[in-house]
Amino acid sequence: MSTETAKKPSVLFVCVHNAGRSQMAAAYLTTLSKGAIEVRSAGSAPADSVNPAAVAAMAEEGIDMSAEIPKVLTVEAVKESDVVITMGCGDTCPIFPGKRYEDWELEDPAGQGVDSVRPIRDEIKTRIQALIADLVPANN
Repeated sequence: MSTETAKKPSVLFVCVHNAGRSQMAAAYLTTLSKGAIEVRSAGSAPADSVNPAAVAAMAEEGIDMSAEIPKVLTVEAVKESDVVITMGCGDTCPIFPGKRYEDWELEDPAGQGVDSVRPIRDEIKTRIQALIADLVPANN
């Protein structure tokens, strides 16, 4: 058990298939927060594998998602997260008091090539950078 006085903030990214947007968001948050934020991702109907175009687009950023596996959304994952972010895919999550819920309207990368996935990836990165600034203020 950690003896830290302040608990790390935790974020759950939710998308139906947990194969593209939510995986890219989780990979960016894990990498850019440098471990300062606990990261989860899941979907209500997980795909068999992560979108290869999303994997390729993230590889261009130096982030390897090739070993990631889509996971099923559980009530426990929502309960354990401080922030729950859906990815504009109409997924609904259990609502618990005290949680922060956001919906990021993002185009679905499913079935698209890497050229079409890059702008989605870049939008996710911008949102992740703002989320980190909000959840982990710089120590002054």
